[in-house]
Amino acid sequence: MASRRMSIIVVSGVRERLQMAAMVASVGAVSGNEVSVFLSMNALAPFLRGAPGVAPPDGEFGAIAATKNVPSFKTLFEQAVDLGGARIHPCSMAMDVLALDRAKLEPWLGEPLGLTKFLDDARDAQVWSF
Repeated sequence: MASRRMSIIVVSGVRERLQMAAMVASVGAVSGNEVSVFLSMNALAPFLRGAPGVAPPDGEFGAIAATKNVPSFKTLFEQAVDLGGARIHPCSMAMDVLALDRAKLEPWLGEPLGLTKFLDDARDAQVWSF
């Protein structure tokens, strides 16, 4: 597979969307693609340092997946960073709204970005939204 640039915007805090975004990021990254993820709004809270890799389900699939041996979305995102070189950025505006400083977030997250910068970097990339 030819290398591509993939930009993933994640704003949902529900299990199914976080899980799919993490799967796209991790598979994309370990397949040699340049992956950049932007976490904003409700997607940011699960990435507080030490927060469990769980989120409320949106439907039946999410509820069932919670009972199966499925790697958590946090594990998959971290593997995307460690194994595939993905960059995962918290949204600076969401951090301001939630009164979060960088030290409160998981250490494997990249530097905070504004949406304008993320979208400029996403130019000519595949863009996914969850």
